[in-house]
Amino acid sequence: MVGVRDSSYEELLIKLGSSNKSTLKRKREEPGDNNIGNEEDDCMTCDVSEKDHVEGSTLSSYKDIQEDVLHMEGEDDLEDTQTDIESVGAKSYFRRHLEYSLSEAEISKIKMTKWKFHWAVPALDKPSSKWLGTDQCFLKVDDGNVAHGLKPQLYRHWQEMCNGSASVDFHSSRQWRFFLLCSGYRDILHPDKKPFYLKGKEDSDIMDAYLMHSLNHTFRTRDLVTKDNAKLAKLSENNGDTAAISAGLLDHGFTRPKVLILLPLRSIALRVVKRLIELIPPSLRVNIEFKDRFFEEFGIAQNEDQTAFSAENGHQHCEVMSRSSSKPADHQALFGGNSDDHFRVGIKFTRKSIKLYSDFYSSDIIVASPIGLVTKIEEAKKEKEKDFDFLSSIEVLIVDHADVIAMQNWDHMNFVFKQINQIPSKQHGTDIMRIRKWYLDGHAQFYRQTILLSCFLTPEMNALFSKICLNYEGKVKLVREYKGILQKILLQVRQVYERFDATSAIDIEDARFDYFVQKVFPKIKDSLEGGIMIFTSSYFDFVRVRNFLKSQKASFCMLGEYTEESDKSRSRLWFFEGKRKIMLYTERAHFYFRYKIRGVKKLIIYSLPERKEFYPEIVNKLGEVDNGSCLVLFSRFDSYKLERIVGTPASKKMVSSMKNTFVFS
Repeated sequence: MVGVRDSSYEELLIKLGSSNKSTLKRKREEPGDNNIGNEEDDCMTCDVSEKDHVEGSTLSSYKDIQEDVLHMEGEDDLEDTQTDIESVGAKSYFRRHLEYSLSEAEISKIKMTKWKFHWAVPALDKPSSKWLGTDQCFLKVDDGNVAHGLKPQLYRHWQEMCNGSASVDFHSSRQWRFFLLCSGYRDILHPDKKPFYLKGKEDSDIMDAYLMHSLNHTFRTRDLVTKDNAKLAKLSENNGDTAAISAGLLDHGFTRPKVLILLPLRSIALRVVKRLIELIPPSLRVNIEFKDRFFEEFGIAQNEDQTAFSAENGHQHCEVMSRSSSKPADHQALFGGNSDDHFRVGIKFTRKSIKLYSDFYSSDIIVASPIGLVTKIEEAKKEKEKDFDFLSSIEVLIVDHADVIAMQNWDHMNFVFKQINQIPSKQHGTDIMRIRKWYLDGHAQFYRQTILLSCFLTPEMNALFSKICLNYEGKVKLVREYKGILQKILLQVRQVYERFDATSAIDIEDARFDYFVQKVFPKIKDSLEGGIMIFTSSYFDFVRVRNFLKSQKASFCMLGEYTEESDKSRSRLWFFEGKRKIMLYTERAHFYFRYKIRGVKKLIIYSLPERKEFYPEIVNKLGEVDNGSCLVLFSRFDSYKLERIVGTPASKKMVSSMKNTFVFS
C-alpha cells in the first residue's frame, strides 16, 4: 500500500509540473511537516475578494483549514462533538460514500452501463408522480437513524426554524423527505418542482433540503480533516512517524471547494445565499463578512427601472425591470429583482463567521451562474498563469432552476460540467499524501453527487443526467403523468396537430423544416389576409425560418430575443396594421418580455414551447378575431413538450397512432 501511495504521489507531482525529488524525500524524512506544525502557514487566509483575486494563486486550500475547523465547533458546539452520531448516520452516509473504493471493473461497468430504473415509489406530495431509482430501493427503509447523518446542531436549528417542535411533523415534512434523498448521495433529477414565481412553497422546501445537505457535507468534511490533523499533531509532539500515519489518513481533495451551486440569475442567488445564512446556527454566524456588498451587488439598484436585453459574451443579459411593470405576476416575481445572469461568489466558513467573496481556493461553497464560470474558465485558458482548478474537487453539484437556465444557453451548462473534477494543473499547496486515492486515479466524477432541479424536463437535461452524471451510488428521478393544459384556452379555437416523421432525434430539426417548407408554407405564401404568427421554441429554428422567409421574399417581421428595441415596436405596429403579413416570434422573447401582440388571426406553432403555460398564452392571442385557427407541428421526439400540453395519455396516442392529424377544439 505504501508503495502504491508513493508511486501515485510521484506521478501526480509530474502531472502538476513538479518533479522535485527533494520534495518527496523531505516528505518521507521530516515526519513533522504535514501542514499542521507551522503556525504562520496554518493561519494564513486570503482576504482578497474573488473579483480582485489574482487568478491561479497557489495559496493552499487546506493550509488555513485547521484553524477554521478547530473553531468551527468551539464551545457553543461542544455538545455536537460529544453526541455526534457518526457511528450510525455519518458513517453510513457521508463517510460510507467517500471511503468506498471502486474497482477498475466497477468503473468500467459504470462507463458502459445504460442506466435502468428498477423500482418506483409514489411521491407523497404529488399524487400523479413517482420516484424511480436504480439499484435497491432505499426510500421505504427505516434504519432507526433519526437525523440521518445530519450534524446535531444543524438538525436542531433547522427543526426549530421549521416549527418542528413535534418531531413527527418535521420528519413528515417535504423538506425533510427531500433531505433524505440528498443524504443518500445518489444523483437526483427533479423536473417537476413548482417554482417560487408560480407561488410554489415546494421550491422553498426543496431549497432548504439541498442547502442543509450542502452545509452538512461541508462541515463533516472539515470535521474529518481537523480530527486527522489532531492525530498528526499529537503524534508530532511525541516525535512519531507522521509520514506513515499521514499516508493512511486520506481526507483531502485536490482543492478545498466541495460544493458548487449553479443558478440562473443574481436575484435567485440572493435568495439562495440569504437562506443558506439563515440555516446556519446563530453561534456559527456571529459575523458575516461582505454582507452589505453582497446585498448591494445582488439586490435591486435604486436607479434601475427598465428592462434591457443584449447579447454579451454569447449569453443573455437581462437587467432589472420596472417595479411598476404591467407584466404578469409570475414574470414580475422572476424578473423583479436583479436579473443579471453573470456572477460567481465564493463562501467560506471560519470561526463563528461566514465570509462572502472569499477566494475560490479558500472557499467551501461556490455559487455561480453557468456563464459566470464559462467566462472565468475561458479567461484562464487564454492566460497560462491562471487556472480553474477550484472545480477539481467538487463532490456535491446542485443545479437549481434549470428551466430558467434552459432559456439562456444550455451549451454553457454542458461546458461547465465537462470542466468539473479534472486533474488540476497546479498543486495549490495541498498535502498530496492525504489526497483520497480515487482523486489520484482520476475517478472523482464517479463520486460526485449531482442534483438537478427544474419545473420541466428537456431532452438536454435528460441527456446530461443520463450521460454525464456517473455517480457510483446510482440515480433517482421523479416522473409524473400530466393532465394537460388545454382547458386554460379561453377561446373556441380549432387546434390542428400535424405529426411529421423523423428517423432520429438528430434529424428532427431538418425534418421539421422540410415539413414546414413543403406542407405549411405553400398554404400561407399567397395569403392576402395576413395576421399569421409563426412561433418557434428555439433561436436556431427562428434563424432558419427567418432565412427561408427572406429567400422567398415573404412579407414578414420579427420579434426575437436579440431584436433591437426600435425594431420591436416597429414590428408590432406593422403586424397590427397589416403592413407585414407574418410575425416570427420566439419562446425566449416571450419568456423575457411577454409582449402584447395584436392582430393575430392564424397561429402556426412551428415547435411547441418548453414551458407549458406559454401555450394557452400564445393561443389566447387569437382572441381579437373570429374563427382564428392554430396549427401545431410535432414529432414523436417532442413527447416531453407534448404531454405537458395535451396530457400524458393523449400524447402517447398521438405519437404512436397510425393517424398523423389530430384536432382539439
